[in-house]
Amino acid sequence: MPFAICTKAQQTPNEARQIFEKAYNQVFGPQGCTLKYDVNLIGLFKTSGTIWYKEKKSKFTDARVDSWNDGVTVYTVYRKKKVIEIHDATSDKRDKYAAKFKFTLDDFNYSMERNQGAILIKLKQRRGARGTVKQAQVLLNADTYAPISARIKVMLFWANIKISNFKSGGISDDLFVFPRSNYGSDYRFEDKR
Repeated sequence: MPFAICTKAQQTPNEARQIFEKAYNQVFGPQGCTLKYDVNLIGLFKTSGTIWYKEKKSKFTDARVDSWNDGVTVYTVYRKKKVIEIHDATSDKRDKYAAKFKFTLDDFNYSMERNQGAILIKLKQRRGARGTVKQAQVLLNADTYAPISARIKVMLFWANIKISNFKSGGISDDLFVFPRSNYGSDYRFEDKR
């Protein structure tokens, strides 16, 4: 979708950041959210699945993995290998891809463009920021600020993420509790805390 250059009134950094924060809070806020995702990391890695977020908690499922993060402990089930890894929720080793996307909202300078019902928020890392995300472009619905897609640069590589079936709110904390009773003796636990 092409974007026209915005007027100065539309492109103030404060407004761009405020809109991004509203979108960010719909995803990671206390009400929780769910969405379907398709990730393409420059053709080297592709995956798709469903994820649920609620503040520091998450759950996701894709073609090979199911994972529960209750904010303290992460349980990742590798279905084919019949292995369940247990990690501390703050460990970088809890997920070999998601842990590479580190940032805080203060890491960036913000700008935006509007066009035909969408807003493109552009984030460029500030000098001295410690996060791993160097740039991002997040496409939002102009009315609801629901995410449509994201393009994220880590080091030299861009990850493209298409988002669908986004729903904010109504996510129970029970969703993030690992259902240990669903996994019998044919699964091996590896505690990596």
